[in-house]
Amino acid sequence: ELWDAGLPGDLPELEPECRSLLAAFAEGSAALTGCLGRRARPVRLCQGCHGHYRRLLAQYGSIARAVGNSSESHNCAKSILTSDRLQIVVTLSEFFNETWEAANCANCLKNNSEGLSNSTEEFLDLFNKSLTCFEHNLQGQAVDLSPNNYTQVCKNCNETYTKLNDLYNHLQRMNRRGGESAHSAHLCIDVEDAMNITRKLWSRTFNCSLPCSDTVPVIAVSSFILFLPIVFYLSSFLHSKQKKRILILPKRIQSNASLVNIQEKYS
Repeated sequence: ELWDAGLPGDLPELEPECRSLLAAFAEGSAALTGCLGRRARPVRLCQGCHGHYRRLLAQYGSIARAVGNSSESHNCAKSILTSDRLQIVVTLSEFFNETWEAANCANCLKNNSEGLSNSTEEFLDLFNKSLTCFEHNLQGQAVDLSPNNYTQVCKNCNETYTKLNDLYNHLQRMNRRGGESAHSAHLCIDVEDAMNITRKLWSRTFNCSLPCSDTVPVIAVSSFILFLPIVFYLSSFLHSKQKKRILILPKRIQSNASLVNIQEKYS
């Protein structure tokens, strides 16, 4: 307030252009913070806040590039970004960048970050269909006397859930194949959280088992592994018995031959 009164001295007063840029960044930061907070649970950060984040990047870039009208020593970048120890604008920008990177939002957006990628939209569509199927079949079981009987959910939603799970596994493989950094090994937080929610509902809440097509091979392999020790010990036992018989036979033959020699000697 006092700076606007025109006090003498070399006060670090911002030029009108810089004030406008700082006000825009402040409004953009508030908008992005509000968006992240509202979409923190369930996680919808990337799909709901990418527009706010893209605008804030542009606003920060305008500050970093802008130069005031007076001289180069009073440009907006120096006045706003580096004129004090705390560097609030820089700190806020780093916080948003680190949050966005930790959420791996780039992995579910288009290259220009203007919207969701086709694979992410396909996944979210299947996710919404799965939740709709769960809800619909739960309403259909309202007359069931057993509240923990979710057979209708497991039966009628199995196909949709399987497609969702297969697509998620495919996206994971594709993402790991194309990424080199630790962050790129993960899908964006929106997709990961949606899949975690669905898997918990399917396995823990509804107690649905694997599809039959997956269960048979699992049982076959498990049975084979369980019987391996029995086959091993049985074959070892039979092999040792056979060796014992082979080792004993020559002794009997030798003893019979000695008996014949003795009989011939004293006959």
